[in-house]
Amino acid sequence: MSDAAVEPIHEPNLYIDGRWTPGGGVDLEVENPATEEITGRITQASVEDVETAVAAARTAFGPWAATPVAERAAVLRRLGAVLRERADVFADIVNREQGSPPRVARALHVDTPIAVVDATVEALERFEFRSELGNSLILREPVGVVAAITPWNLPLHQVVVKVVPALAAGTTVVLKPAGLTPLAAFELARAFEAAGLPAGAFNLVPGSGRVVGDLLTRHPGVDQVSFTGSTPVGRTIAATAAESLKRVTLELGGKSASVVLSGASDAQLAAAVKLTVANCFLNGGQTCTALSRLIVPADRIEQVEELAAAAAAKYAPGSRLGPLISAGRRKEVQSFLEPGAGGASAVTVTAPLELPERGYYVTPTVVSRVAPDSRLAQEEVFGPVLAVLAAGSDDDAVTLANDSIYGLGGAVWGPDEAALEVAGRLQTGQVDVNGGAFNPGAPFGGYKQSGTGREIGEYGIADVLEIKAVQR
Repeated sequence: MSDAAVEPIHEPNLYIDGRWTPGGGVDLEVENPATEEITGRITQASVEDVETAVAAARTAFGPWAATPVAERAAVLRRLGAVLRERADVFADIVNREQGSPPRVARALHVDTPIAVVDATVEALERFEFRSELGNSLILREPVGVVAAITPWNLPLHQVVVKVVPALAAGTTVVLKPAGLTPLAAFELARAFEAAGLPAGAFNLVPGSGRVVGDLLTRHPGVDQVSFTGSTPVGRTIAATAAESLKRVTLELGGKSASVVLSGASDAQLAAAVKLTVANCFLNGGQTCTALSRLIVPADRIEQVEELAAAAAAKYAPGSRLGPLISAGRRKEVQSFLEPGAGGASAVTVTAPLELPERGYYVTPTVVSRVAPDSRLAQEEVFGPVLAVLAAGSDDDAVTLANDSIYGLGGAVWGPDEAALEVAGRLQTGQVDVNGGAFNPGAPFGGYKQSGTGREIGEYGIADVLEIKAVQR
């Protein structure tokens, strides 16, 4: 998957109302952050294109909502088959526009969303759109048109977790992908087309957040906005949507803690450090659920530092570790490595690794003995930087873990019963106990300023449904 041997991808057309039509906006170049070369060019949507897309989605809504569940499931099952067939194509596109190393591009960026499609189909087939409560018939009905505004860090996965459950529920969708990584969305549109999704059910309108994103958020023809991105932008979208009492789903920032309990065995401690480093550095550290804080017993801090340094040394930039998305992001992440970012007592326990000559890479870094009130402990880095904090007790560890404006992900390591008890005390939307694996059907979302609503599987379907009570 090298950019040197291929021509830039050119996408001059938008996918609106089941047709590929020339975009009316200005062209946008897409840069490969691993090579700093132009890897693609798209034509963005104009205001008129957005209006046409919303109108198409509104027209398609009635027929799609009335389509039997079995038929909707069949379309999405065909989508999964198309994604499998074209998995290498998607992985190549992600490698080019987002910079992920080939193995990560396939496993994280393609295979994971395929699993989400499968789980969503299974959830749809068992979902209760009608139930009874006393003399009431409870109906769960699709909200209408959903505007999906997605981020650059997972250009296929974050689209799939919004669009597929929404379509499963019977809503129609207008998608605005991230400007830094829009190419995978075009290929996904082709996959929907090949799967036989009816015209207008899915519409693609790339463009800037200030123009296309704002127009969708304000549009009277849009019934719900689903946004993934930074917390500051999420606040703006929520405020704008509130002007028309539009429903919103927000999946925002995170500062997730991986907590090692005092009763953890040496084997559990070693696994905790290894897997926390891996999770923190995954996708170049650019995941909202990154375990970016490792909270460990104070009397085992030196052991943790040795294990963390050894684990981090395996993440060679340019091979196992991908780049940051842009020069601006690299500068921001580097600011967390400056003296004082982790507090006066902080120490860096990793050695610098050689960086490629080109690409927006930074050295994967573990900083230990970080002060709980420091910038490194409190702010989302969104890069391969792990903060290690020392806890005086398990109760102290829980306090440190919850000392954040965020609450998206988390992990606990230790004896099973104690770890489950602590998992219940963490103020966060997801917790992995002793290395529990990602579940593509489980609800995904956050507490506090990590967002509102839930995505994936039956919870993603329910998120875009209205509830009606019919008394008989």
